[in-house]
Amino acid sequence: MSIRLFVRGAIRHLKNRITNPQYGTFRRTTTTVKNSALLLALPPLSYLGYEAYKRMSSVGAVFALDRAEEVLEQADYLYSCGETEKLYQLLLQYKDSDDAEFLWRLARALRDLSILPNIVSEQKKKLTYEAFEYSKKALEKNKSCFAAHKWYAICLSDVGDYEGIKVKIGNSIIIKDHLKMAIELNPKDATSIHILGYWHYAFAELPWYQRKIAEVIFASPPTATYEEALTYFLKAEEVDPNFYSKNLLMLGKTYMMLNEQKAAVDWLQKARDHPAISEEDKQVHKEALDLLKKLSG
Repeated sequence: MSIRLFVRGAIRHLKNRITNPQYGTFRRTTTTVKNSALLLALPPLSYLGYEAYKRMSSVGAVFALDRAEEVLEQADYLYSCGETEKLYQLLLQYKDSDDAEFLWRLARALRDLSILPNIVSEQKKKLTYEAFEYSKKALEKNKSCFAAHKWYAICLSDVGDYEGIKVKIGNSIIIKDHLKMAIELNPKDATSIHILGYWHYAFAELPWYQRKIAEVIFASPPTATYEEALTYFLKAEEVDPNFYSKNLLMLGKTYMMLNEQKAAVDWLQKARDHPAISEEDKQVHKEALDLLKKLSG
């Protein structure tokens, strides 16, 4: 049984306990004891009113929690199907939520919207900054949420594309720190591991003039190698095989940079054959085909 199904079952049990006093065995709780002083000060009718209010409030909280779980399940289903616009419309209803689980998903949906082919440049920029704001809000609401750290790192990197290379490089350490925190909170999240691999790959191929900028910004500029990037990409596959077409592509590209052509071809073929669901998957598919043609030539 999944954790989410277990939680749903527990919620149903709690509903029954609240709405039907005869369900199960009622036991005096610590909370009841703490409230006893307040209850003694209330006249009988006020006491009955208080009990009714307390019961209705509890029922409302449980149903709200159950509804939240259902919406998150629906959101994850839409994401898995690549229904980006429907997902965005669903989550937009919760843009003022204090729950990080809604907010980081909204940031992700906005980012996915920004890379759709029909999005013009100004709209793309607006969506990118909106995604960053919701990722930041998610992190503020719950610093223990691994996905909030992950999407904050991703969205901060995206914003850097509009802020200039100096800002982008300057944010790189912050991005790396949040990715490492995401992995620390959830070592089984293949996406965070993949992105950290991409971080190492990007710094390994940094042009000389960008290295000079990094030297100006940092006393000790970040360094990385293709071997380090490869370690993370392979780890992501170990955690969740074929989880992401971009990881397959990056494995192929990294092996190309390491002059290991056979391994490069193997991984690029896997990227080419991976189901293309999202717009990013389609872009990966095209790049993998182009690189395979280049290698065969």
